[in-house]
Amino acid sequence: MTINCKGKLIDLSTPKVMGILNVTPDSFYDGGHFKDKPSILNQVERMLSEGATFIDVGAYSSRPGADNVSETEELNRIIPIVELLVKQFPEINLSIDTFRSKIAQECVNAGAGMINDISAGKLDEKMMATVGKLQVPYVMMHMKGSPQNMQQHTDSDDLIKDIIYYLSERITEARAHKIKDVIVDPGFGFSKTLEQNYELLSNLELLQMIEKPILVGVSRKSMIYKLLESTPENALNGTTSLNTVALLKGAKILRVHDVKEAMECITLINQL
Repeated sequence: MTINCKGKLIDLSTPKVMGILNVTPDSFYDGGHFKDKPSILNQVERMLSEGATFIDVGAYSSRPGADNVSETEELNRIIPIVELLVKQFPEINLSIDTFRSKIAQECVNAGAGMINDISAGKLDEKMMATVGKLQVPYVMMHMKGSPQNMQQHTDSDDLIKDIIYYLSERITEARAHKIKDVIVDPGFGFSKTLEQNYELLSNLELLQMIEKPILVGVSRKSMIYKLLESTPENALNGTTSLNTVALLKGAKILRVHDVKEAMECITLINQL
């Protein structure tokens, strides 16, 4: 199970870690923390040294109810960061967290090597065609609606069946646009109640029938800290616990704020 990032084959038979770099002022956990070159470079250098295979850069907060950001603003936020990171870390596997095809195009032109789309092409009809032309790996996530209204779309008679059907349909669309490397993200925290998030995690192994690598992103999310009556800042232990479960159920990429702890999970599970 490999994906091709800028000519490098990455073997996902051993799970990998994707470190999160939010360059938004309003991300639920690290919003505004990384707003100048030294802080960004220090954070990325730390994540890479701790074992991250991918760095996922986002300039549009997708937390529930987040403000909409114009395409121009998103582009102005993210392009300088991509250029900075590619210059400083020439071998970096840079993923771009966006649902807009223009952002995807410009970031790959600037040196990024993967697109992470929370909408699986549903919020920009040009996204799939753009990714197909760029020939980069594509992460597609399950979400209904938009970040602004997704928590109003949690109705489901059979959650797992709905997610598998949705992702399978989007994979068919991706194949039609000649996208070769597809990774699926079931979308923890997106269009799902707290109870549905745990139903999804408890049945995560069923998504392996899609026969695509599974990315899991539960890092410091409300499904953890609300259940524990805590805060995002105090949700690392819960994150580690759920990442361990996800690995046991077949996750191949962990998208996290805390790379060192995620790598330790992988090392321990591999030893088992």
